[in-house]
Formats: sequence, structure tokens, C-alpha cells
Amino acid sequence: MSEQMMHSTQSSSLADILEKVLDKGIVIAGDIQIKIADVELLTIKIRLLVCSVDKAMEMGINWWQTDSFLCSKEQEAEKEQKIIDLEKEISVLKAEV
Repeated sequence: MSEQMMHSTQSSSLADILEKVLDKGIVIAGDIQIKIADVELLTIKIRLLVCSVDKAMEMGINWWQTDSFLCSKEQEAEKEQKIIDLEKEISVLKAEV
């Protein structure tokens, strides 16, 4: 009777692992510092969060919804129209006071 040892990589498929990572999230952080003679010249802070959109929204992260580079032209036009409408409402309210 020979028993084969099962490793964690054998029990989970790549899809299972990816699902767990996206569900729970994973943070990778690192700092790069450049110094010469104990004088700090440059510091780069790198932060990477890997998770599902739902998990990010649950954590309060939604920057992609307001990033003009990622928004369509229609969304930008809608935002600009909302701003114009709000400015008109403010003008009307100020005139009433």
C-alpha cells in the first residue's frame, strides 16, 4: 500500500487560489530608498492591492469611478452637466436669500 503525499498546490486549482485571493484580497508593499552618505535622495513607496471590485468597494476604494482616464466620454459629459446644473441651483438659492 503506497500513500502519496498531497501538497497544497495539488489540492487547489489555480482558479480556486485566484478566487480566494480576489475574495480576501492581498496587499504587497515595499519601499525603495536611494541614499548617498546617509542623505536620502529619493524614496518610492509601492503599494499593490489585489482583490475583486466588490471587495475593493466594500473597503471604500473606488477611484476608478472618478478617474477621467478610465471614464467614458459620456460619463464625463454627464458629470460636467451635473456640475452645471448644481451651479445653477446654487445661483437660484443665493438669489432667494
